[in-house]
Amino acid sequence: MPKLETRLTRTFNLQYPILSAPMAFAAGGRLAAAVSRKGGLGIIGGGYGDPAWLEEQFALAQGVPVGVGFITWSLRKSPSMLTDVLKHRPVAVMLSFGDPRPFVDEIRAAGARIICQCQNMGHIMDAADIGADVIVAQGSEAGGHGAVRGTMTLVPEAADYIRATAPDSILVAAGGIADGRGLAAALMLGAEGVLMGTRFWASSDSLVHDGHRAALLEADGDGTIRTQVADIARQIAWPIEFTARIRQNAFTRRWHGHEDALRKEAATVGPIYRKGFAEGDAEQTGVFFGEAAGLIHSIESVDTLIEQINQQALDCLAGPATRLTSDRP
Repeated sequence: MPKLETRLTRTFNLQYPILSAPMAFAAGGRLAAAVSRKGGLGIIGGGYGDPAWLEEQFALAQGVPVGVGFITWSLRKSPSMLTDVLKHRPVAVMLSFGDPRPFVDEIRAAGARIICQCQNMGHIMDAADIGADVIVAQGSEAGGHGAVRGTMTLVPEAADYIRATAPDSILVAAGGIADGRGLAAALMLGAEGVLMGTRFWASSDSLVHDGHRAALLEADGDGTIRTQVADIARQIAWPIEFTARIRQNAFTRRWHGHEDALRKEAATVGPIYRKGFAEGDAEQTGVFFGEAAGLIHSIESVDTLIEQINQQALDCLAGPATRLTSDRP
C-alpha cells in the first residue's frame, strides 16, 4: 500500500505519520506497541505517576520501540520517574501541560527525542524555544485535558511560527482527528503528521473498559463537554487553564455548574466516582473521549485502523470531493 512520507516518518523511521496519544489509564504498553509494530509511533501514558504500573507497561511493550508521555506539572513532583523510565530507552518523551524546561537536558542525555504538546501559541513558543523535536498543536476538540483553541486555526498558525523560528521542529496536529480525512486535512494545514487519542482509545488494544467503549459508540460529536468536575471528584488539582473533555452524562449534568458544591462533597463523591470508573459505569463517572466520537462507529484493532486511515488520507489527497466521505457503512 502506498504511504505518506513526511519529516515525521523519516525522523522516526515510521511507515505512517501517526502517533498515538499517551492517554492516562488508556494508553498502555499493549496499545503503544501495536501502533509502533504497525508503523506509527505508540506512546505509553505515564499519567500521574505510578512507577510500578509504568514498569509493567514497558514489559508489555516487549521491547518494541515506543515513547512515553508525562503530565509535566505532575512529573515535577516526582522527577525520579523520568530517570527510571529513561532506562527503558523510549524513542521519545512527550511533555504536556507545563513547562518542559526542567526535563529537557535529562531526556536529551538519554538519547530520546522530545515531544511537546501545546494548546496555545504561548506553549508553541516555549516548545520552539527549547528546540523540541516534535511540537504537537492540540485543539480543544480533543478528549481529555486541553484548553480552548480549535485545531483548524491553531495548526496553521503554529506552522507559520515554527517555519519562521524553529524550522528543525516537526509540527504534529491533534484534536478531533479520527480518520484519514483528518490526517489529510492536518497535512494541508501545515502539519507533518497527527497524534490521535480518541480513535485509539476506542480500539480493541486500549485499556478502556468495554462499558466506556460502548458509551462512545452511542455518542456523537455533540455528546461531550469541557469541564472540571472529573478532576474535582478525583481531587486532582489541575492548573486552572486546563479542563477535561468528557462524555456528557448523569455525572456532568449533576455537577457541571455546581463545582463549589462538588468540592464540598468530593470526599464522598470521589470513592463512588473511582469505583464507577473501574467498573465501566458510563453515567456516574468521567468518560474521557473527544468530539471525534461522532466519527467512530466500531471498535477495531490498531492494525485495521491504521490501514484504513492511511488509505482514506491517500484517497482524499488524490482529489475528487466524492472521495471525502465517511467510511461508515
